[in-house]
Amino acid sequence: MLWIKAFHILFVTSWFAGLFYLPRIYVNLAMEPDAQAYARLVLMAQKLYRFMQPLSILALGFGLWLWLGYGFSGGWLHAKLTLVFLLLGYHHYCGKLLKQFAAHSSRRSHTWFRWFNEIPVLLLLAIVILVVVKPF
Repeated sequence: MLWIKAFHILFVTSWFAGLFYLPRIYVNLAMEPDAQAYARLVLMAQKLYRFMQPLSILALGFGLWLWLGYGFSGGWLHAKLTLVFLLLGYHHYCGKLLKQFAAHSSRRSHTWFRWFNEIPVLLLLAIVILVVVKPF
């Protein structure tokens, strides 16, 4: 089970790297007046999002494997899974925002995206505390 846990941590970490960086690209897209630079940023965001998809699936798959191996007990795990579902929603909303940028229909400011970028940080903080401390 330790190998499964190691791979789960590896893929979660990799997925979060994408979740931290993709909204930073959105900040730059929201501020970019040059069409050529804008197109390059959209392409970067699309490639990153496509790269993040299998990482999220692998992170969830290994997490499910751990769940099946260790069982489902403790209030902390219920809370963690709730946060993971919120994280999945965030991930998919990033995809929706990417489609808006690709269609030149995003109306949000770079300031909004700077705040939006903080959501995965807060989710990661809460998830790590739940897993390590197991407060309930």
